[in-house]
Amino acid sequence: MRDFSGNHEALSINTATVRKQAPLDQIIEACARRDIGMISPWRDQVHAVGLARIAAQLRDTGITLSGYCRGGFFPAIDKAGLAAALDDNRRAVEEAATLGSPCLVLVVGALPGAREGRPAHKDIELARAQVFDGIAATLDHAREARMPLAIEPLHPMLAADRACVNTMEQALDICDALDPGRSGMLGIAADVYHIWWDPKLAAQVARAGRERLLALHVCDWLLPTRHLVNDRGMMGDGIIELRKIRGWMEEAGYAGAAEVEIFSDDWWRRPLGEVLDMCIERYRSVV
Repeated sequence: MRDFSGNHEALSINTATVRKQAPLDQIIEACARRDIGMISPWRDQVHAVGLARIAAQLRDTGITLSGYCRGGFFPAIDKAGLAAALDDNRRAVEEAATLGSPCLVLVVGALPGAREGRPAHKDIELARAQVFDGIAATLDHAREARMPLAIEPLHPMLAADRACVNTMEQALDICDALDPGRSGMLGIAADVYHIWWDPKLAAQVARAGRERLLALHVCDWLLPTRHLVNDRGMMGDGIIELRKIRGWMEEAGYAGAAEVEIFSDDWWRRPLGEVLDMCIERYRSVV
């Protein structure tokens, strides 16, 4: 298992962690000042500054991507909606390629309309079938662009409104069906916040192996958790066995970044530099 205590070469900042503090170009500048060499930006943050401008800034600073967030949200209520989702995912693949990302993270979606509190139906199996078909269609374009797709299983508490793929086992079943040759073009973004609780986790990480383990997202699960989405903890402030999970990942062949992704109303209120400095400290001491 890699020793992170002496440097932060494998640290990446998912820019959602500081999305409320500054626009993406300022986040990149703050990371560069701290020798943080990797980020994982969100599409809305890229669009707000401009894709070409962000691509140039990354080249100028030498900062690379550990992932690009996000594609997905495939389910829809009609053919027009399904087609629109596929078009958006093609654009996401192209943006990820422009920025030199090693993968496009997929938050696959769930019941149409549920995020707005008005689900169009309750048929989660239909949603899962649409997710499968959407990934299959997107994978064809991703292969042409040589952009791996990383399915991110989300905690079951988000099964209705954000992702109806909720375990690594589910995600790997999709991978095995659509990419049986384990080409490296379809795999998993393993976010500890969403998967730490799974009694099959160790076995599924081993099943995934090097070809399927495309990203590792770290944060912590607080007790009590006050909000289903925006109350993640800084690493070390909660109950997730971070090093155990990273150990399983590395035993299975993962050698990529430890990407800090913290959705937190608390941490969003703190200064940008303070949050980044704490990410470095906890990466070295806890992750």
